[in-house]
This record gives sequence, structure tokens and C-alpha cells, in this order.
Amino acid sequence: MAVFVRIVTAVLGLGMAVAGAWCLVSPDSFARAVDFPPHEHFLHDLGAFQLGIAATLLLATVWSDALATALAGFLVANTIHVVNHATDLHLGGRASDPWALGAVSVLITVALWLRLRQLGYVVGAVTPATVAALAPFVRQKTVRLVTYRRDGTPVATPVSLAVRGERAVFRSYEKAWKTRRLRRNPAVEVSPSTMGGRATGTAVRGRVRRLTGAEADDAARALRRKHPFLHGVLVPLAHRLGRAKTGRTVHFELTPTAH
Repeated sequence: MAVFVRIVTAVLGLGMAVAGAWCLVSPDSFARAVDFPPHEHFLHDLGAFQLGIAATLLLATVWSDALATALAGFLVANTIHVVNHATDLHLGGRASDPWALGAVSVLITVALWLRLRQLGYVVGAVTPATVAALAPFVRQKTVRLVTYRRDGTPVATPVSLAVRGERAVFRSYEKAWKTRRLRRNPAVEVSPSTMGGRATGTAVRGRVRRLTGAEADDAARALRRKHPFLHGVLVPLAHRLGRAKTGRTVHFELTPTAH
């Protein structure tokens, strides 16, 4: 049922995107197709609002927060609306319209940014932690993962972590140095961090286990749900393009241990 709902939503979103682009690019052609008298500016605005609806529908298939999704869709519609009023001034309207509408887009942008920051810039679906040690990582975008060399020297790298109850999962390359270090020593330390890997919170110690088969597939889905664009598109594409050099994608499960 969930898959059916997402498919219907995505198809409707793509349909609205096509109709919206059609109104913007060729308003006369669209007017003839629907058999209504053409009015170039109103059709341009119709295209703007259709594209806004399309953005809302498509984002709703991957974003879990209703407020962020609504703001993003409205931002798309209103910003195209601004462009329409600026380019269609020769057709009518007031010279102040683009500026007034532009101010609205600025307000929407600020509101969306504040909402995304409130969400920790994690727009996908997350699973609550059932152990206190993992609670800070539920909505954490990037974590600092520390692995250990043969001589015990710690090496820190930034990764994405998806919490799944009492455990968490992350991914790496088959030939990555941290994968080799984990093969020798499964002890790790993780802490909330910036995208560059600078720790911003308390570290948690744990042990990792490499996942295969259905467990690895479940881990990939958890990461994709939490980070729809990053781990649904960018990371898999980068792993696929670099597979000859870096090897295939591998997934790990992390279980917190006592300090």
C-alpha cells in the first residue's frame, strides 16, 4: 500500500511538472490543448503554481516533515511567480509586484532554512533510538567515526549514521582504509560532528559487525530513508562510478558498548 501511494504521488507530481513547464514555455499551445482562450501572463502563473504543486508532491515522496515540504513547494511556486511578473510587465501589472513577491520568497527561504536547521538538516524518515547512547544520533546528519590502526592509533572519518532502535548502520567502500581497519578491529567510537568531521558532541563507544544479504539491503534502505538525496542518489552513484578502484559498497551495524 505504501509503495502504491508513493507511485501515485510521484506520477501526479511528474504530471503537474510537465503541465507547469508547458504553461511557462508555450502558453498558446497549452491554451489550444485545453480549449480555453489564451492569456499569456495568467498561463505563466498557472505554470508557476503547477510546478509548486509538483515540487510539493515529489518532495513528499522522500521528505518526512510536512512543514518543510509545504514551505519548499510554496517557495518554488512563488519564486517562479516573481520571475513571471518581472518578465510580463509589458502585459500588465504594477512595477512593484516583482519586489513584493520577491520579499515573500525571501521570507519563505528564511522560514525553510530555520525549519531545516531545526530538523538537523535531515529531511528523511528516522527511527527512534531505544537506547540512550544513540538518541543524539537519530537526527544527526554527520558523525565522526573513529577506527583504529594496528598500533592503536585512532583515525577519524565523517560518515552518515542511521539509527535503528538499539543499533545504528553506516556504509563504506570495500577497499577503504576504514573498512580494512574494521576488519581487524571492530571497536569504534562515534560522536556528532560537522560535515568535515569535527566532533560537536559526546563520543559513544561501540563495536561493529559487517552486514550481508538482506541485512545489508535493510541498512541501505535505512540510510536512504534518512538521507533521500545523499544516500538515495549521490553516494550510490559515486560508489558505482568508482567501483573499479574502490570496490563495492559495504554496510556495517554499530552496537554501543559500555564505557
